This record gives sequence, structure tokens and C-alpha cells, in this order.
Amino acid sequence: MKRIILLLIFFPFLTVSQNIDHWETVVFDADIWRYLEGTYEPDTNWRKIGFNDVSWLQGQGGIGYGDNDDSTIINPVTSLYLRNEFNIIDTAQITAAVLHVDYDDAFVAYLNNVEIARANIGNVGDHPAFNQTSSSLHEAQMFQGGNPDQFLIDIQIFKDNILPGNNILAVQVHNDNITSSDLTSRIFLSLGINNSSLNYWPTPGWFQPPVIFTTSNLPIVVINTNGQNIVDDPRIICDMGIIDNGSGVINSINDPFNDYDGKISIEYRGSSSQSFPKKSYALETQEINGNNNNVSLLGMPVENDWVLYAPYSDKSLMRNVLTFDLGEKMGNYSPRTVYCELVVNGHYKGVYVLMEKIKRDNDRVDIAKLDSDDIAGDSLTGGYIIKIDKYTGTGGSDWLSDFPNISGGPLYIQYHYPEASVMLPEQLDYIEHYVDSFEYALNGSNFSDTSIGYSKYIDVNSFIDLYIINELSKNIDGYRLSTYMYKDRDDNGGKLTMGPFWDYNLAFGNADYCDAGLTSGWEVNSGCGDYNPFWFERLLEDTIYQNRLKCRWEYLRDRSFHEDSIFDFIDSIALYLNDAQQRNFQKWDILGAYVWPNFYIGNTYQDELIFMKTWLFGRLAWIDNNIVGHCDS
Repeated sequence: MKRIILLLIFFPFLTVSQNIDHWETVVFDADIWRYLEGTYEPDTNWRKIGFNDVSWLQGQGGIGYGDNDDSTIINPVTSLYLRNEFNIIDTAQITAAVLHVDYDDAFVAYLNNVEIARANIGNVGDHPAFNQTSSSLHEAQMFQGGNPDQFLIDIQIFKDNILPGNNILAVQVHNDNITSSDLTSRIFLSLGINNSSLNYWPTPGWFQPPVIFTTSNLPIVVINTNGQNIVDDPRIICDMGIIDNGSGVINSINDPFNDYDGKISIEYRGSSSQSFPKKSYALETQEINGNNNNVSLLGMPVENDWVLYAPYSDKSLMRNVLTFDLGEKMGNYSPRTVYCELVVNGHYKGVYVLMEKIKRDNDRVDIAKLDSDDIAGDSLTGGYIIKIDKYTGTGGSDWLSDFPNISGGPLYIQYHYPEASVMLPEQLDYIEHYVDSFEYALNGSNFSDTSIGYSKYIDVNSFIDLYIINELSKNIDGYRLSTYMYKDRDDNGGKLTMGPFWDYNLAFGNADYCDAGLTSGWEVNSGCGDYNPFWFERLLEDTIYQNRLKCRWEYLRDRSFHEDSIFDFIDSIALYLNDAQQRNFQKWDILGAYVWPNFYIGNTYQDELIFMKTWLFGRLAWIDNNIVGHCDS
């Protein structure tokens, strides 16, 4: 089994006294708020207690438009300014404070003119202009059955600025653009009280106290953005440290960094997943001068490109990890994975997976390096990494295949390595022509001929393995998205090879469309399969290919694809994550709730695992009974 390590990111100023008797809420979204539609810049004093807001409108929160989640509906605007005056009985009773905000698409919150939280706009300390838009999209959660985002307030900042008597919570909310269909502002301020006094109101039914770390038996990672906001693009430069005292050794949040202590550049990553409140990140380890810092993180081979993947709609927290483990057991390179718990700038983010990014490297996709002067001979023939994928996320330049996808629509193939912008015309033409030659051979009447047919151009075993993993998992994105392939130089095999496997969070029954929840049916020609390249169905018309596929399936079923082997892996990960998953679902209270595109909704973590194992058992049996071909060996 791969080494699986949990990471905790922590800042010393996060330490919050655990002398909390109970929590109460002092500001609710449904309070009467004063508000100003952001059609001009408000008075600079609007965040202060003494500001006279009598000229502002007032209404019951939430205030906004669209989505039918607003008590007070306003005109479409780029920004909205809000003020709520509240009373504090005794500041000495307050041990902790947390702000919950359900927002679309960005906000900055202030307590008595001092910033206490922000998301998706600007950097800490600046005051976004009334016409400034959010740095990324963020969809409100409460109207669709979710919970607002949680922001643990720095207790020292809170104590330095909270006053006995009247206080002002001021919030500015910003939209993605003036033509956006919605804007949401639902805001709650709750306090951790250190005695049994009841001076305010009970917390909402969905309220979960913020997670406060002390120690962990797992490694700890620290990220500090130094007041900057992480955005989709461009990357920001910040600091990261890792504590790893060794397997089985307790790590403390006060221990020194002993695995990594240095600079990184970081940004959001992903496509549809960026709409989730729990974000994934791409990062590079860097030297102070900005050069690449090739290092080993938590025992993984030396590199500088990494991904912090955020399992969110996958409530098992392990679909990608399981797939990559199966890929490795099949004998293929798969991205190495390390489980993480993440806190960014003092905010706990839950269970993550630190993993390798797909790139050319001796310890990753081990193919030749294509240099700028490789324009002829064998050096021109490799190496290349290409893919079929979305354009959002890590999408790039492409070419249009001469053959449509199964539905008759266009099939675009993207350059991944090298990037098209640095490739010479000879290199661009070579890899496009090579794939064209494969497609024409596969489409031709002699496609099964071993001399002039498809096998002249592709590593057949790799196509079989991709087919098997896509069908075992019934990955609705399989074939048509996140499908990577590479080609090395001719003197090193040089055939088009499928892999590495990537992006299986919507697999293993975790989607409510394209029949993904059913254990029956082939994904290659399902409803989503209409967008697949014709390659895999055409290959199945060759009886020799069918028989090789059947033999490979039977070989794997007796080994790593035996249900006992798969279930043992799932159980071992579940045991390893036992404490971490509880913290994750305390932060993201989504168990028992629909998160796009869940097919199954379990009330507990164990429910989610039972469903996945039950689904896998049924899927294995269905493939056993329906896979084509004959294996005589």
C-alpha cells in the first residue's frame, strides 16, 4: 500500500482556549440590516460604529437577488454594503468567535472597522471599490440544502476590537459581474462562551463548532499567504512548512518544520469543482528568488509541481486514491498520493490529498525530454503528453481530429507537454500527424492487421488497462475528459500509450446522471459516451483485442481486482482516516445532504463506504458476466 499521510496546516495564533462552555449566536441572517446598493462608493466611515446610516435602506436579511433565497430583494448590482448593530453584555465571557457567511460571490467583513474575514476578493487590509468584481465564482449553499462557509475569527483581533455594549458588523458583498443572475448575503456571528450564562440566542440547527487542533498522530503542513487571497489565476507567492516526526509519532502544532520550510506559488485548480466551497490547489515549491525548488515532500520523489486535491462531493474521500492505487497495482505509473488535513491562513479546510501533478519526469511520466532543437530524426518522435479534456482547469491549445466523437460532434485533442506555446511547428505537426495515422489505421478496413493496423501505433495493453479502469469505476468522465496519453521516442518503444489515470471523483457510483449509479451497462457507450472518441468501441470489434481484454480482466480479478483486495484497501484507508474524516465532516457538514452530483446520500461516513463497496461488488459481478472475448490461457 502506498504511504498515506495526513497533513495539518496550523498557525500559532490559531490557538483558541478550549474553555468553551457553549456557543451562542449574536447576529443572524434574518436580522434587520441597514444596506446600500453598490452603485457608488460609500462614505469611508461606513464600517465604523459612529457612522450615521439613517439614509441607507433597511430590510430583513438575507439581502440580494436570484435563487429565491433572499428575504429582501435588491436590484442587480456589483456590490452590496451591509451594517448590523449588536450588543455585547460581557466581553470577558467570550473565548472564541466564528463568522458564517453564505455568499455569492465574494465578501469582506469588519468588526468595528477592523477586518475579520474575507473571501474571493483583494488582499487582507485593502478596501475593494464598489465596482470591483470577485476574483472567482462562489455559489451560495443554503438555498440548495448546504451550509454557509465558516470563518474562524482570530481571537486576539476579536478581543482587541469587541466592545461592551454596541458594536457594528459591517460586510461588503461583491458579485462576479453586473450581469450575474444572483447575489447572496446571509451572515451569522456566533460566540464561544466560557460559562453557563445565556445572554444571546441559540445557534442555528446546522451550526457546528469550529475545529480546533491540538495534536495529531499524522504530519502537519503550514501554509501562510501573508495576507494575500488565493485565486484561480495568477498564482501567489507564499510560505509553506511541513512537520513530520515519523510514522506512529505524535506531531504537535508547536513542533518545528522538519520536512519542508520554504516558499511556494499557489492557485486554485479544477473546473466544475471550483464551485465547491472546499477548493483544490495547484502549487509549486520555489526558491526565494523564484526558481524551481525540486524537493521530496513527505517521502514522494523529488519534484516541484504538486496538487492539493479537495475531495468534497466524493464523501468517501478516497475514489481518486483508490483508482491510483489500482493503477499502480496494474503495473502502471499512477500519481502518488498523501492524505492531508489543511488549514489555510488559520481556517481549517478538512481532509485533502497531496499528490503528484502529471508531467514529464523520470519519476512521473518517464519519457524523453523534447528540446527546442529536436526537430528531426528520432529526437522529434518523443516525448509528448497529450489529452482529451475540458479547457477550464488545465486545458490548453489543441487540434481538431479528422474523426468525430461517437455523437458526431468534434473531437479536440490538447497538447499537455510541452505546452503548445513553446513547441516548434515541426513538433506540433509530428504528434498531430502521428495520432491522425493511428485514427486512420483504426478506422480503415484493415484495422486489425498487425502490420498496418492500429497496433502499429499504440501500446495496446495501455488501452486495455484504461478501458478496464474506466469500466470498473464506470467513470462518467472517462474517455471524454481527463484522458491522458503520451508518446516516447521511437528508439524507446515510441507508441501512443494511455495514462496516467486522472480524475475519478465522480466514479464508483458517485453521479446522478448518465446511469452512473447503476452497476450495469458499459460506460464506453452510455449517455455520456456519446462524447467519447470512437477508438474504444472500434477496438472491441477486433476479436484478438477482445481476447486480450478478457485475459487481462481475468488476471486482475484473481489479484488486485479481487473484491477482498479492494475492500481491504478501502477498510485500511477508512481506519487511517477515522479521526480526520470526523473533523472534515464537522467542517463540511454535508453527510446526509445532496452535493452535486451525488447519486447516493449517506447519513454517515460509514454509510458512504458501505454504498461504495456494495456498488463495487455489483459492478465486478456485472463485468464478469458481460465482458466479451475468450481467454484460453
